[in-house]
Amino acid sequence: MKQAALPIKNYKKRNILFLVLLLFVIIGCKAYLDLFSPNVTELDNKKELAIYIDQTRQLESVFYQLQNGGFLKNQASFERLARWIQLEEKLKSGKYLLKAGMNNAAIIKMLYKGRQQPVDVVFKYAERVDEIAGFFGKQLMFDSIGFYQLLTDTSYLNSLGFTPQTIVSFFIPNTYNFFWNTEMLSLMARMEKEYQQFWNAERNQLAKELGLTKIEVSTLASIVQKESNKFDEMPIIAGVYLNRMHAGMPLQADPTIIYAWNDKSIKRVTSFHTAIESPFNTYVHVGLPPGPICTPSIQAIDAVLHAVKHKYIYFCAKEDFSGYHVFANTFSQHLNNAARYQKALNKRNIH
Repeated sequence: MKQAALPIKNYKKRNILFLVLLLFVIIGCKAYLDLFSPNVTELDNKKELAIYIDQTRQLESVFYQLQNGGFLKNQASFERLARWIQLEEKLKSGKYLLKAGMNNAAIIKMLYKGRQQPVDVVFKYAERVDEIAGFFGKQLMFDSIGFYQLLTDTSYLNSLGFTPQTIVSFFIPNTYNFFWNTEMLSLMARMEKEYQQFWNAERNQLAKELGLTKIEVSTLASIVQKESNKFDEMPIIAGVYLNRMHAGMPLQADPTIIYAWNDKSIKRVTSFHTAIESPFNTYVHVGLPPGPICTPSIQAIDAVLHAVKHKYIYFCAKEDFSGYHVFANTFSQHLNNAARYQKALNKRNIH
């Protein structure tokens, strides 16, 4: 009878061992599923599945973005794993793009390795430094206020060859590729490289032939751009202003008056507006204003560099409001053109 008890004990041990092994298998399967099961959702609206990690590198912020965006099928499994491996200590700032079907292991590896997604920054237009600072502050991680302070720091700008009035010409409208966590000085270094590449030997030579510096070309181009959005007409308008400059005439450019007032609601410049005391008042001051009134497009800059040579001194918007202009050699011709346009303005009750 005593010998028969041994198989019973062995049977109990085997049962316990089996249960332990089964428990390990269950835990292993659970861990495997948590790590390698597809966990990123497929959104119907094709929304970009992106999370942003700023300089604070807070794991709770990552959890919130994932939860708020509805990016994960099983949020709890990701949070459990992230806390278990102490992911917060390994986070790196940047923009990270999740792809449908990614598992938790791939997400964690992406964040751990800092494999961030580059950002396409499409810079098109700005008029003032605060607008430039605000734009890049929204596109990248750094603070727009700090960037504004940098762009108005005269000692720093002097090292680049610019002033607070001319720095807007430093930014050439284009599409740029950055990492989201790019720092301000790194951005400026990139912009300087782009600026030097843009102002190649050919463009520098054309500016020299016009008797203008690069900044002066950009300043005139900014006026041309504000006068017309018709690329085929820009070189003609540029020629008008160059003729005025050569004749020692004031530019009398209405866009500079609107800029001086800092009032985009002005639709019709009158003698009241042109009486403003400002270095940007080209009705009073002869020559170019102290800096661009916007970031001129590449097309506007090239329009100045390839300005059409003609004898026109005056131009006026066409009364059909097509966006094109009529040009004149004499003031009497210009008065007739202007009268037709003024009549059209009155008819539309534009003041």
